[in-house]
Amino acid sequence: MSTESGGFLEDVSFSEQRLRSIALYVALYGTAALFLLPYWWMFSTSIKPREQIYSSVPHLLPSEITFEAYRILLSNSQIVQWTINTVVLATLTTVTVLVIDAMIAYSLTRLEWPGRRIVFTVIVASFLVPGIVNLVPVFMIVAKLGLVNNLFGVVLPSVANPLGVFMLYQFFRDIPEELEEAARLDGFSRLRIFTHIILPLMRSALAALGLFIFIWTWNSFLWPLVILQDSSLYTLPIGLVTLQDNMGIVNPGIVMASAVIASLPLLLVFLVLQRHLVKAVEAQGTVK
Repeated sequence: MSTESGGFLEDVSFSEQRLRSIALYVALYGTAALFLLPYWWMFSTSIKPREQIYSSVPHLLPSEITFEAYRILLSNSQIVQWTINTVVLATLTTVTVLVIDAMIAYSLTRLEWPGRRIVFTVIVASFLVPGIVNLVPVFMIVAKLGLVNNLFGVVLPSVANPLGVFMLYQFFRDIPEELEEAARLDGFSRLRIFTHIILPLMRSALAALGLFIFIWTWNSFLWPLVILQDSSLYTLPIGLVTLQDNMGIVNPGIVMASAVIASLPLLLVFLVLQRHLVKAVEAQGTVK
């Protein structure tokens, strides 16, 4: 009798645990759906007829699918050129930041040189200075270099990124020094150790940092607006504002279509790199 009662209680406990799991998944998927709702509204508005956009009754699903907004956008604007500019700018900035910040972080954690602690203190203290404070002096430096209205003028101030140095510094500290000692015994030079041992071990951390830098550069508005003066050099954030002022009043679907084009590459990049992002968080969280 007691055995049957115990089995019955175990079944009840298992059922309650399963119900809690189901409730948790329902809550998580429901929250995800709420976050996705604005994106769906953006996409559905971009393919709605103009009459339905101005309808007093909101429609999550368009009664008729039309790509007229995309046709007008691609034929009457420079959004293709703006997209190319943004991709080039974000890729160039990301690669440059990863290379420079990785070398800086490695030198701070593995090399002995005078003033190393002072440099790291200055890098950490730079987080306390708002970026807007440096806008005028940095612009004057870029202007002296003749990089105004040039994509390299947008990239240059982001090369030594304090966030990237600080983030990679934490990961470099967690790599055992015995690996480098064994490599030196095998005749590896310092550069070969860095490129063939350290960087492969830092793949997930570099991918996570690259994702942050790529998204930050893609969405950057103020600094490109200050540096870039020719409309053919505009990035997507600047171009979207231009489109909203010129074409958004006539057809809001055009603005939504441009927002879809601007958001889609970021979604694809995140889907490709999310595995490395999770690995980087797990690796940092499990270090004792």
